[in-house]
Amino acid sequence: MKKKYALLSLFIAIVFALAACGGKEKESGGNESSKSSGEESKSTLDAIKERDKFVVGVKYDTKLFGLQDPATNEVEGFDVDIAKQIAKHILGDEDKVELVEVTSKTRIPMLNNGDIDAIIATMTITEERKQEVDFSDVYFEAGQSLLVKKGSDIKSVKDLKKGDTVLAVKGSTSAQNIREHAPDATVREFENYQEAFMALKSGQGDALTTDNSILYGMAQQDPNYVVLDETFTDEPYGIAVKKGDTEFVNEINKVLKDLRESGEYDKIYEKWIGEKPKK
Repeated sequence: MKKKYALLSLFIAIVFALAACGGKEKESGGNESSKSSGEESKSTLDAIKERDKFVVGVKYDTKLFGLQDPATNEVEGFDVDIAKQIAKHILGDEDKVELVEVTSKTRIPMLNNGDIDAIIATMTITEERKQEVDFSDVYFEAGQSLLVKKGSDIKSVKDLKKGDTVLAVKGSTSAQNIREHAPDATVREFENYQEAFMALKSGQGDALTTDNSILYGMAQQDPNYVVLDETFTDEPYGIAVKKGDTEFVNEINKVLKDLRESGEYDKIYEKWIGEKPKK
């Protein structure tokens, strides 16, 4: 009798073991199927077309390029108009663009996290940044300079000495470059350009450095400040997309080429910068 019960127990154990193995195989197969479908992710262009919206990171604090009007909450500027032209090319309507605020510090992480499709935010093309993102052709040529109060003794980057404080923005190339060109000066970094400009006006610094194109916008806001004529770097702006997204880069480059050939680029440039682009 004991032998009979032992055989029955063994039989039940084998049945449960086989059932468990079958369940694991089924579960494993399900996971593998899910993983393979997840790997088949859409390209950026396909995602934009399916969403019917181009989501782009722009500055909200940079006059002439991307500045939010507090009265209307509208964001306007050179970069915004370029973004609208890309939306028009891909989706047939320049209004099918969603603007997302970025700063020099947050823009690359937001792109790589998938929060935005591209960065159009006064972003200089550098070899270091090329390790993290891919860039379009140059869409704006700028150079770094200094913003100072009228009557300042600072007439050039060479005038910056020990005891002088230069204000810059975190994550910008200007914060790095000013340390090379004025190693004796103190550099203070802020989260965005508006904070840095307010700090300059409140006497927390002797000069503010960034691209001259951005400084011109600040000087327009307060005529007590002037942009020095001297530029001490070349700052070619590019549109950044995720690393390896060659298809999207090529599409953006087509848009930029068409804008230049049609004369639309010159119109956008003159609208915001106040003069025709140098050929």
